[in-house]
Amino acid sequence: MIALIIGMLVSLAVTLAGTPLLIKLVHKLHYGQYIRQDGPKSHQVKRGTPTLGGVVINLAIVLGWAASALYRFLRSGDVPSWSAVLVLFAMLSMGMLGFIDDFAKVRKKQNEGLTVAGKFIGQFILATLYAVLALLVPTKSGFPSAQPGMSFIETPFLNFEFAGRVVAIVLFVVWVNFLMTAWTNAVNLTDGLDGLAAGSSMISFAGYAIIAFWESYHIKGGEHGGFSYAVSDPLDLTIIAVCAAVACFGFLWYNTNPAQIFMGDTGSLALGGLFAALSIATHTEFLAVILGGLYVIEAMSDVIQVGYFKMTRKRVFKMAPIHHHFELCGWQESKVVVRFWMIEFGFVLLALVVFYGDWAARSGLLFG
Repeated sequence: MIALIIGMLVSLAVTLAGTPLLIKLVHKLHYGQYIRQDGPKSHQVKRGTPTLGGVVINLAIVLGWAASALYRFLRSGDVPSWSAVLVLFAMLSMGMLGFIDDFAKVRKKQNEGLTVAGKFIGQFILATLYAVLALLVPTKSGFPSAQPGMSFIETPFLNFEFAGRVVAIVLFVVWVNFLMTAWTNAVNLTDGLDGLAAGSSMISFAGYAIIAFWESYHIKGGEHGGFSYAVSDPLDLTIIAVCAAVACFGFLWYNTNPAQIFMGDTGSLALGGLFAALSIATHTEFLAVILGGLYVIEAMSDVIQVGYFKMTRKRVFKMAPIHHHFELCGWQESKVVVRFWMIEFGFVLLALVVFYGDWAARSGLLFG
């Protein structure tokens, strides 16, 4: 518990102290956000707002986890797990890709950075590297950092090893690439209003912290009764999720409307990569669809809008992603953000109920 508190305090301190310093630096370098011309007219006043705020979020998560890991090592000689390192690698690598994209935007002085092909190639290389390492690198717990299959909760309902180890690795690489691409783009689409992505991420990572902590409490081979989880080092995953939630909380102080700084793709791609990696590491890839329900809604609204327009030349929403639709319906930006936070909170509660219900059913407690 002390390790968790240390991680929280360090992450919070880094975001609260580091963000204003970054704001001054970005102002000095004239690295302001460029607003899409086809967006709501009210957003044009945000032009020039400092971006690259994701740098502080990523730094806060890493330093929070590192401080926690140092405490555990000094106290009991507990060394950091490869599972945690790989999850952080997924976050930082996607964040690095986002940083390149953000930097290209401010250099070009427009709202277009990396090409779609360039971003896709980068995501493919980084996601593939994460997938291979997660399957092959041994961990101190004896459980792999990932399992080659698709899971709703814990046990794969589709195990890729049905056709041999090599084919399983290939299929897992494809699966991880899909997850990384889907979640990074979903969080990126959600990052369209002041505080929307940061607040939603705070809520979703708090949910993952609870799930990972429950798995650590009921780890396979432990002394607690009921169903147990063959998850690699879930306590480390808990600390990372807590640090992510607190980092987003601290960043919100400067990111709420009117935002003093945006997280940019540096933040949104990193948080999407972290969300995807946590779903893989906790064996909850399909439960994540509920846990990150708001991200799914945002992404699907964009897919529906584009697909329907290509077929009929008509629009389903006034503008996509869907948060812009409600803006154009007359909702104030702050009202859209708070109500979307509430929706995400509801999805997290539902996911936790489903997660606990699954544990209770497998433990024989649900039906006596």
